[in-house]
Amino acid sequence: MTLSVYLSGEIHTDWRDEIVAGAEGLDVTFSAPVADHDASDDCGVAIMGAEADKFWHDNKGAKLNAIRTRKAIEDADIVVVRFGEKYRQWNAAFDAGFAAALGKSLIVMHGADHQHALKEVDAAALAVTETPKQVIEILRYVLTGALPK
Repeated sequence: MTLSVYLSGEIHTDWRDEIVAGAEGLDVTFSAPVADHDASDDCGVAIMGAEADKFWHDNKGAKLNAIRTRKAIEDADIVVVRFGEKYRQWNAAFDAGFAAALGKSLIVMHGADHQHALKEVDAAALAVTETPKQVIEILRYVLTGALPK
């Protein structure tokens, strides 16, 4: 069995790299959003032209990023959504809802301090984790049936 995993959410830490490295040797392919914050914000105006109003600047970028995100979530077997500590990631909550609506296996990752705020998102998830290591162990278990040592 091969798994396709989309890694959504917080882009300010290296949690994605930890999961990819920890899953080495497992039959997993990963996809993710553009994690360069400036490129993600400015892609619309860089490709389709400048906007005087910041709303339309952001709107263009959000729509271009949605093309990538929708395709990746639709193609994924599992969607992992990480909610970080520093920012409110509304896009991550949106991705979690989209994945749940499509019936994707959803793994949510966040600290205990977000438990109450994310209770509805957590309720839609098949697993709620706090660390990349837990996500890696879930992937290993799903693919091999092996428990952590």
